[in-house]
Amino acid sequence: MSHLFVRTLREDPADAEVPSHRWLVRAGYVRRVAPGIYSWLPLGLAVLQKVEQIVREEMNAIGAQEVLFPALLPADPYKETNRWIEYGDNLFRLVDRKGADMLLGPTHEEMFTLMAKDQCTSYKDLPLALYQIQTKYRDEARPRAGILRGREFVMKDSYSFDIDKSGLDASYQLHRGAYINIFDRLGFDYVIVQANSGAMGGSASEEFLAISPNGEDTFVRSPGGYAANVEAVVRPLAAEQDASGLPAAEAHPTPESPTIDTLVAQANALFPRDDRPWAAHDTLKNVLFNLRQPDGEAEPLAIGLPGDRDVDDARLEAAISPAELEAFSDEDFEKYPQLAKGYIGPAGLKAAGIRYLLDPEVVGGTAWLTGADKPGHHVANLVAGRDFEIDGHLDVAVLREGDQAPDGSGPLSLARGIEMGHIFQLGTKYAEALGLKVLDQNGKLQTVTMGSYGIGVSRAVGAVAEATCDDKGLCWPRELAPFEVMVLATGKGDEIFGTAEKIAAELDAAGVSVLLDDRKASPGVKFKDSEVLGMPTSVVVGRALADGNVEIRDRKSGSARVVPVGDAVAEVLTEIGR
Repeated sequence: MSHLFVRTLREDPADAEVPSHRWLVRAGYVRRVAPGIYSWLPLGLAVLQKVEQIVREEMNAIGAQEVLFPALLPADPYKETNRWIEYGDNLFRLVDRKGADMLLGPTHEEMFTLMAKDQCTSYKDLPLALYQIQTKYRDEARPRAGILRGREFVMKDSYSFDIDKSGLDASYQLHRGAYINIFDRLGFDYVIVQANSGAMGGSASEEFLAISPNGEDTFVRSPGGYAANVEAVVRPLAAEQDASGLPAAEAHPTPESPTIDTLVAQANALFPRDDRPWAAHDTLKNVLFNLRQPDGEAEPLAIGLPGDRDVDDARLEAAISPAELEAFSDEDFEKYPQLAKGYIGPAGLKAAGIRYLLDPEVVGGTAWLTGADKPGHHVANLVAGRDFEIDGHLDVAVLREGDQAPDGSGPLSLARGIEMGHIFQLGTKYAEALGLKVLDQNGKLQTVTMGSYGIGVSRAVGAVAEATCDDKGLCWPRELAPFEVMVLATGKGDEIFGTAEKIAAELDAAGVSVLLDDRKASPGVKFKDSEVLGMPTSVVVGRALADGNVEIRDRKSGSARVVPVGDAVAEVLTEIGR
C-alpha cells in the first residue's frame, strides 16, 4: 500500500448518484475527467481486466475469434447503412484535415460486415463468429451514475455470420449460452428479458439486465415466466364491444376543466351517469407530439389513451426510433386552428390531418368522454368505430403493476435493472447494405445473415460494485477482486510488520494475489480503508500477535476469527479454495 497508486477519499464525490459511483471514486478505482468520461486507476483497471478475461474465456469457448478495430472510423460505411443520420446527436462526428467525414465508433456492425466481406467468399467459410473488446463513444445527453452510463466505455461486441436463418438460430443460442456463463461468473442477480432492437435493427433480441433498484431500465415479469423490457411489451388489444345499446354522443359544457380530475368532477356534477360515477378511466386523453426524423423533417402525432394512464416517453421513443420526440409547442397549435388546446377530440385531429394512434384499450364499441374540439366543452359517449375512425394502435402507456402479460401468463410486476448485455438476430440488414454475399452449395450468391451480441465490460464493473457494495464500501466477489487477500499490519514494532510481510510473501508464493498494508498509519485508518477497498479476505496482524495469533476477516459476511499465526496461510488458502 505504501507504493500503490491509490488515495481513498473520506467524502462522497459531489456528482455521485448511486452507491457504485460513490465507492468506486472514494476507493480510488476511477477518477472523473469530464461528464461521462473516467480514468481507470490501478485497482479499477485490475477489475476491468478480470471482467475482460471472463468474457474472453467464454467467447473463445464457443469458437469465436478475437479481432480489434480502430475506434476512429470513416463515415462512408455508416452512410451506406444510413446510421450516420439515424444515430443523430449521439454520434461523435469529426472531419479530418483532408475534409473527410469521420466518427468515433459507437458500435462496429459496419466494420465487422466489411471484414467478413473481405475474407469470406463461400458457404464453406461459414459459420463464423468474431468479437472484439474495444472502447466505444456515444455522446449521451445525460451521462450519469459514473461508469454505468458514460460517453466513453469499454464494450465487447461480437458478430455471427451464417448462410441461412437456421444457422443464425444456432449461433444465437451459442452466444446466449456464453452470456449466461459470463453473467453467472460475474456474480450478480440478472434476468433475461425480451427487448426492443432499436437503432440496431433486426428481429429477435433479448437483454441481460442486472437487477438493481438504481437501474435505468424498467422491466416486467409475470408468474408464468414472461419477462420483457417495458419498451418491448405490447399489450394485446382489448375485446371489441357491442355498441348497439349505447346513447348517441352528446357535447356538454365543461367550464374550467383543463385536467382529467377536474373533467371527472365536472361530468359527475353536470351530467352524471345512470350506472355509476364517471371515472378517469372513462376519459380519452389525446396527447400531441412532434416526431423529428433523422433527415430533419417533423410531423405531428397524436396518442389517444385512457385518462388514468400517461404516455411513457421511453416506450414512445423506442416505438418511433430512429425519429426523435419533441414537445408540441404553442407555435405548433397555431398551425392547426382545428385543435382546441386542452379540449382536443378525434374530430379535430381528423380535420387537422394529424396521425392519430390509440391505446390497445380503445377498440371498436368502447365509449369515451373526450374533448369536443371547442374550449370549455367535452363530448360524452363518443364511441370508437361508430363516431370516430380507428386508424391504428400504439401501446406506449406507462405500464402498471397488475397489467396482464401479453402471453396470458398472469399479472405483471415491475422491477428495475441495469442493461449489461443485448443480443440481436440482425438478419441481412447490414449484409444487404454493404454487399456481404457468398456462394452457396449451388454456386449462387447468397446474402449472409448476421447476429450481433454486446456486453458492457466497463459497465459490468459498476454493476458488480452496485450489487455487492454496502454502507462501508466495496465488497468484490473473489473472481473480480483486484487482490484476493489484504494483509494489514496494525500496530507498531518490527515484529508486527515482519510477520505481516512474511504472511504476505507466503501467500504470494502460493499463487495468491496479496495487497500488504505496510503504511505508517493508525489501525483505524487501515481498517476503514480495507472496508472501502473491498478485498474479500483480510488478515490482521496486530495486538493478537502478542498471544501468537492473527485475525482473518471476511469482507462479505463481516465475520472474523482468530487463528494461530503459524496456521494463518493454510487457513486462508482453505478459505479461498486453494
